[in-house]
Amino acid sequence: MIFEIEPVEQARPRAAYIGRRIIMYDPEKVKNFKKELSQLARLHYHDDPFNGTLEIEVSFYRPVQKSLSKIERARRLSGAHRPTVKPDLDNYIKSTLDALNGVLWTDDARIVDLHAHKYYSDDPHIEITVTEL
Repeated sequence: MIFEIEPVEQARPRAAYIGRRIIMYDPEKVKNFKKELSQLARLHYHDDPFNGTLEIEVSFYRPVQKSLSKIERARRLSGAHRPTVKPDLDNYIKSTLDALNGVLWTDDARIVDLHAHKYYSDDPHIEITVTEL
């Protein structure tokens, strides 16, 4: 499945006092990303969530920085130069898998094999392949 949404990394949760209790919550950018990705998944996937043992392959296509030479831009878009800058791949994975809980799979604890990739693209998006083992 291809989701036409720019990947957003999972940020540290924020804390707030409500009375005498502390609650933890996602920053606004992450919360909006998870909500939008979940809605996109519901539009693309109409079956029941996977409940078995799963293998996931996910590719994150992030935008190319604007302040690059034409040569470097071409290298990045061709895949010759892959993203080695922040955000980290594991933070992209966390926000994406959390957003798809209850939609593509019942719980991301079902995932036993995960392959993840980070690329540059003029068209930021996320590609996910789910295989039930």
